[in-house]
Amino acid sequence: MIQLSKRAQNLKTSPTLFLVAKARELAAQGHDVISLTVGEPDWPTFKAPSDAGIEAIQKGITKYTPASGTIELRKAITEKIKEELGFQYTPKEITVASGAKYIIFAALQMLCSPGDEVIVATPYWVSYPTMIELADGIPHIVECGEFENFKITPEKLEKAINAKTRAFLFCSPSNPTGLQYSAEELRALAEVLRKHPQVAIISDDIYNRLVFDGSKVAPHILQVAPDLRERTVLVNGGSKAYSMTGWRIGWAAGPEKLITAMADYQSQSTGSPSSIAQHALLAALKNSETDIQGVVAKLVSRKKAGLKELATISQFKVSEPQGAFYFWVDIRACLGKTYQDKVVRTSKDFCDILLEKFYVATVPGAECGTEGFMRLSFAVSEETMQRAVARMKDFVGQLI
Repeated sequence: MIQLSKRAQNLKTSPTLFLVAKARELAAQGHDVISLTVGEPDWPTFKAPSDAGIEAIQKGITKYTPASGTIELRKAITEKIKEELGFQYTPKEITVASGAKYIIFAALQMLCSPGDEVIVATPYWVSYPTMIELADGIPHIVECGEFENFKITPEKLEKAINAKTRAFLFCSPSNPTGLQYSAEELRALAEVLRKHPQVAIISDDIYNRLVFDGSKVAPHILQVAPDLRERTVLVNGGSKAYSMTGWRIGWAAGPEKLITAMADYQSQSTGSPSSIAQHALLAALKNSETDIQGVVAKLVSRKKAGLKELATISQFKVSEPQGAFYFWVDIRACLGKTYQDKVVRTSKDFCDILLEKFYVATVPGAECGTEGFMRLSFAVSEETMQRAVARMKDFVGQLI
């Protein structure tokens, strides 16, 4: 009989992708399921990258590329980073891979040795802890709740760092909260990190163009602490801002030594990223600025409409997002109550009933390390969100 490795035995399925599959299974049974789970825009990939993808196929741009991506794309990424954040990188400091998720995975593989710790604050993106574990690292989870506005403080970061700390991984704007670190908050975190030169910084910037205060891009730690550049990995990709989720294309910018190691790791695992997706991303970086501005305006409208709808459920408290496309909803007032003889004890209980009885798929906060909350994606139409909230209101109204 085949014996699975300990790694395989301990492996967890991605909670969000599991919920997506469950929602699709219910839909296949004929139920009208509304999915607010996966972090995927409902608008199509923009015209420029779509046309470029077709062009790549028609012109035969379908062969292997360097493991780190084409030189043309890496140059375009350096130009985009310079334009948006003001940092100058060389193509040797850029690697492209099959999605930003794989970029983070590869970075952790190249940074962690067995027993090394990576600091992650709650609430976190569901895949962070498992990716750290798959790199033989230990997720050092720092509890950050309502009091901290769901963001790590300098004091908590300082307390978490020890001799085993290898990296600090964070996302701003945040998945799942939609909150972002201000320049002042990042400056305070940088003061702590500056004292611990062994700690690498992985900045997950995948939502940094989807911000709602009129800024072009979210504040970045290197803007307030450029001296940390040689310890920082910038992670980004086409999925969110360019709605290229299925194209699976992401990139990292960072110290050449680490980037080279990541590219070598990619060469031995996934090989080169899709040549078609690279050609499409190249067009997106050069020609989609107006499209992104339109998407941000759309998300601002959806955020306002969604907050108005959710406010009709008095048992909910919602943190107003500053970016990304998620509502982080406090459902603690609903826990401990009963629905049809079943006690709703946890966020998972709440979200399970909401899906199985009311056909609305959401992500329980427990999967993000924070009990008593749920994450809703508002990358859906206002009408869809309105219908979803109506079902939530029906459910909450039946709790006793």
